[in-house]
Amino acid sequence: MVTGKERCKVQAERQNTRPPAVAGQFYPADPGRLRADVQHLLAASSPPADLAPKALIVPHAGYLYSGAVAAAAFAALRSAAASIQRVVLIGPAHYVAVSGIAAPAVQRFKTPLGHVAIDLQAIDKIADLPCVVRSDAPHAPEHGLEVELPFLQTILPAFTLVPLVVGEATPRDVASVLGELWAANDTLIIVSSDLSHYLSYQAARDMDSITAAAIERGNWSKLGSSQACGYLPVAGLLIEAKRRGLRAQRLALCNSGDTAGPRDQVVGYGAWIFFRPQT
Repeated sequence: MVTGKERCKVQAERQNTRPPAVAGQFYPADPGRLRADVQHLLAASSPPADLAPKALIVPHAGYLYSGAVAAAAFAALRSAAASIQRVVLIGPAHYVAVSGIAAPAVQRFKTPLGHVAIDLQAIDKIADLPCVVRSDAPHAPEHGLEVELPFLQTILPAFTLVPLVVGEATPRDVASVLGELWAANDTLIIVSSDLSHYLSYQAARDMDSITAAAIERGNWSKLGSSQACGYLPVAGLLIEAKRRGLRAQRLALCNSGDTAGPRDQVVGYGAWIFFRPQT
């Protein structure tokens, strides 16, 4: 028999947990199939050797469309996986308007692969920044962060999470938040963003090539909403990466017309790794 105390505990856990919103849509809801799919995508990727990643840019569409591109970035974490203790995961708000950058109030996120604990101390650290708000509403329906979690749960032994959703903010707002959370080598920064949306196949290739060049040159001011849904977090990362002497290397670049979609209206996907060049 379930006691009242146990029922209260379960209810409290549910209230403090952000459940998956797009399991069964963007990726499999069955844990076994999900783990197998992610492992297959990671096994098919051959990231550059001897690079210690500090930050990644990864896409966030359904795995059928952008999973291979995302895996190209996540596979680059293999050699450093044991040293990564905290992941700052930041992306755009697709569904709920946000004035600033939203950090959640819940204590954990959940996927079919289990729970991921929120680093509440890290969120407290940025809570006083004028651009940061505390709200679960923008996170509840958001796929842009959620789809990255099964990759992280598969490749990292253990980690805490700092999930952030960017609404009406500036690239320098994002850079200031990332700067506060940058910390030591045990912190990984991940920007979740797709590239161009609903252009023809060739127009998307042209646009995404320009965007890729801007990312690789650190030209954050050249990025806009037509080039990437997450252009604000990408630009903020570029500002902070340049300040800290990091270099971006492209791992993959394609669009949905190359993977599983028609070519009349496509979405672009790219993956980059940021690292400190050896001197």
